[in-house]
Amino acid sequence: MTLIGQRLINQRIAGERLATPAEIVRWLGAVQAQDYHQCLWAVGSRLPTPSLAAVEAAIADGSILRTWPMRGTIHFVPPEDARWMLKLCGERLLAMDARRLGQLELSYADIEQTYTWIQAALSGGKRMTRGDLLDLIERNGISTKGGRGYHILWHSAQSGLICLGPMQDKEQTFALLDDWAPQQRALSTDEALAELARRYVVSHAPVTVYDFARWTGMTITEARKGLEGAAGDLVKEKIDGVEYWQPASPLPPVDTDESVYLLAGFDEYFIGYKDREAIVAPEFATYIVPGANGIFKPMLVIGGRVVGTWARTVKKKGVTITISPFAAIDGLAERVSAPAREYAEYLGVPLGEMKVESQT
Repeated sequence: MTLIGQRLINQRIAGERLATPAEIVRWLGAVQAQDYHQCLWAVGSRLPTPSLAAVEAAIADGSILRTWPMRGTIHFVPPEDARWMLKLCGERLLAMDARRLGQLELSYADIEQTYTWIQAALSGGKRMTRGDLLDLIERNGISTKGGRGYHILWHSAQSGLICLGPMQDKEQTFALLDDWAPQQRALSTDEALAELARRYVVSHAPVTVYDFARWTGMTITEARKGLEGAAGDLVKEKIDGVEYWQPASPLPPVDTDESVYLLAGFDEYFIGYKDREAIVAPEFATYIVPGANGIFKPMLVIGGRVVGTWARTVKKKGVTITISPFAAIDGLAERVSAPAREYAEYLGVPLGEMKVESQT
């Protein structure tokens, strides 16, 4: 079994899939979720029968939660784990925030004041849209212009005051974390490090300590401590002279050599590692993140390798899918037809036209 084959299986892309969005998010530990439509597919594509409605229902009933734990970036997390993940991965970010606050001409006193207004407005299980929360802050005398509003909301979420709720008329809502996810697990720092390391390795292996540090935003020292703390459930082995961590009890192997997947932009299969050369040639990496702008395109994966990107256009008559391979691939349209139909079924619409276009 190749390294990339193992990753496809451990990520629940190949082989046995998990029954619910909550099980998928808990298995992966956290799922990058800054792009709303992409993160829905990142979870939905791992269901036995992919379903957009099932993922949105899980957000609405609170069985999966969006907040800012790892690297100060939005992720889906299990609701009961949100607070210890925020504390473990976010305290350094908050401690380093003084410079950004200065650039925005915000003080810690300003931030604390907005907490008071937000707490009062959302108490009792209420939810408010981003726009309404920013209007509230403006009306009380603190400007939200020039990135200030986003930073105030980020700071509130990073501190564990608020979290993201379901969409309302295509606009994001916010709620109090204590109201939306009242049952929180309490873990010590060492327990939290070990728990996060175990989940990451089991779901992303084979991985290096550098992959884990990159995924969490922690230091190498902290990442190594977490992995050693979970060592009872993990094993180390060398592949091509590099030390990788693996689960002690691996999932059953399956043949992934000819497997074809249409994965989301920001999917954990790509975003979850520091070193991505195993799955994409360096000369093609810029096609996934053009201009290094931080926006990751949806990916065509064949045999574990990212060999192109894809895009969708949803219309009343169905969804058009455009495949853009990095290089010519024989019989590509036929090979992609099954995953394209699966994506259309996930949306609940017919598959319309499927096009293959060059990257150049």
